[in-house]
Amino acid sequence: MPHKSSPLCSSHPQRFFVNEAFWQSPDGPVFLFIGGEGPIFEFDVLAGHHVDMAEEHGALLLALEHRFYGDSINPDGLKAENLADLSSQQALADLAVFHQHISQSFNLSDRNTWISFGGSYSGALSAWLRGKFPHLVFGAVASSAPVRATLDFSAYSNVNRHNPFSSPYRLMSPEHTRSRVPTQLKLGLDIELMQNLADIIMGTVQYNEEGVLLSISEVCGVMTNESVAYEKGTEVYHSISEEPCLDISHEKTLKNLMDTSLRRGKRAERQWIYQTCTEFGFYQTCEDAACPFSGMVTLQFQTEVCPVVFGISQHSLPGRVALTNTYYGGDNPRSHRVLYINGGIDPWKELSVVQNGTREGEEAVFIEDAAHCADMMSKRFTDGDSLKKAREEIETHVAGWLKKAAQEKMEKRTM
Repeated sequence: MPHKSSPLCSSHPQRFFVNEAFWQSPDGPVFLFIGGEGPIFEFDVLAGHHVDMAEEHGALLLALEHRFYGDSINPDGLKAENLADLSSQQALADLAVFHQHISQSFNLSDRNTWISFGGSYSGALSAWLRGKFPHLVFGAVASSAPVRATLDFSAYSNVNRHNPFSSPYRLMSPEHTRSRVPTQLKLGLDIELMQNLADIIMGTVQYNEEGVLLSISEVCGVMTNESVAYEKGTEVYHSISEEPCLDISHEKTLKNLMDTSLRRGKRAERQWIYQTCTEFGFYQTCEDAACPFSGMVTLQFQTEVCPVVFGISQHSLPGRVALTNTYYGGDNPRSHRVLYINGGIDPWKELSVVQNGTREGEEAVFIEDAAHCADMMSKRFTDGDSLKKAREEIETHVAGWLKKAAQEKMEKRTM
């Protein structure tokens, strides 16, 4: 069974899990699962494609939680004045400290080859860890990794436009929404509602059948009132909300984001919005006429949260995003032994690396019909052929890295 601890830093402890079940001590490799914008769980060292590969290669399994997320939050850590250390750069530094801690605790040395894994934001961290600390990890798997920061991520909504449920007119225009929203919801049709409704559609596209309540085809059925899907959609709404109506307003959103309590911190909205203001942007706007959702969701509206909640000027955002891309290289990171995996129906592929680079080790796997981070799950009977083939490619790369690392170590010993 995995065990956990949090002794990394007396000023900011971080939770982590260790699974030694497959480890071929003392020389076996180390597979590091990187936590992102949320909590980590024991599940992260017990299941998943990286765990399947760890069993095959006799690896020690680790998972480290990102500071300021999950249980790795100090009592007053979410106050604005305490968020300066909430950044991807600090996360990489924490991973370096964790590497040292684990190496000392398990008596590891250069005999042990480290491979990092991550998905979405943590996929970007996996790639950046290899780029900034190449002496710590020999190779990195980066699934659905948005390595290029962008202030106005309108492409996210435009990707949704090309999916089957998109209609010739804006799905979430106020007029269309009024005709579709059940009267019992009693919702005020403001911008916040437009954004929340669009989020349902966009989240469905991003994950499709990977653990979400409704798939793309089922959402289509709900929107067209097809009986079975429509009834299921109604059941889903009642299963996630026992309230007769949803309290959705911009004022409530801001109030929630200003809540610095640990209880609210578990939901992670405040922390992630802070990182979008300081590093990434990623604002999913809909000002383009081709966008299938409400045109009220503008960049001006989306970024107002930065000065209101954190005191960060909207005028500073382009510079902050540019600095992130300068530091990491954007979608041309010039990385070595980083494998980027992306799905064809995942909007985040627009900010990742989807083609092999010109240098050895800049490689990509593209899964035509896969959703966000689909490759990270353990193999299932229902997996499509393209996903099965992609996992085989990932396994081939990881096995090749471990073989190359062993060869390099042998050459050093014989010199």
